[in-house]
Amino acid sequence: MTPDDTPPTKGRHLAVPVILVGTAMAGWWLLGDWLTFDALRANRVALLALRDSHFAAMALGFSAIYVAIVTFSLPGAAVASLTGGFLFGLVAGTALNVVSATLGATLLFLAVRWGYGAALTARIEASDGRVRDIQKGLRDNEWSVMFLMRLVPVVPFFVANLLPALVGVRLRTFVITTALGIVPGAIVYTWIGVGLGAVFDRGEDPDLSLLWEPHVIGPILGLAVLAALPMAVRAIRGGSAMAAGAEPGQGGDRDGEQGA
Repeated sequence: MTPDDTPPTKGRHLAVPVILVGTAMAGWWLLGDWLTFDALRANRVALLALRDSHFAAMALGFSAIYVAIVTFSLPGAAVASLTGGFLFGLVAGTALNVVSATLGATLLFLAVRWGYGAALTARIEASDGRVRDIQKGLRDNEWSVMFLMRLVPVVPFFVANLLPALVGVRLRTFVITTALGIVPGAIVYTWIGVGLGAVFDRGEDPDLSLLWEPHVIGPILGLAVLAALPMAVRAIRGGSAMAAGAEPGQGGDRDGEQGA
């Protein structure tokens, strides 16, 4: 790298987080009152009329807005998911929600990787110590870890988008685990959105606590356990291999001591 290459590289590293954070802050300030259930309630008749008259354009417009929400971590992700069910039904709504969220997450992943993520990954790989060990553990179990991050509801979606880009998760792994891992939650949110019209008619707000009902969260946590099994098996095998490797050495030491 020549000295002339250094300033643009540093500028690129700084530009990406500045753009992402700046856009997110502006979005929260400008769109905070628009991407809400009250706004959806007030405009639902017009939105349904647009859907009926221009279905394809409405679907593309909805997807573009959802992608922007995820890419720039704007407010309204839950509202968008429910709107997908409200406007397009369970099957089409789930498909649009999953595709849009995956595309938005991938764009954010690539932006962070292009900006500072690649440099941070290289620094971690060149370092020693616990951080490098954590990265290696993630690399060895990245499929299981990524599925767990998508399936367990307590992990914020934007964290599950940023962290993999910073530690060097492969793009292919990120896209596949995101697309498949968010399906259970997307089905639940879209399902709630399907009944949103009746909820609005009663003058109520949607009950998002449905996600935590045992019959809903139970299967999702079951999938999370299945995702964690390969890590557990690998850890058990690794421990057994270390124990087996230590036995001959221990025996040799004892023999040496006896010979002495």
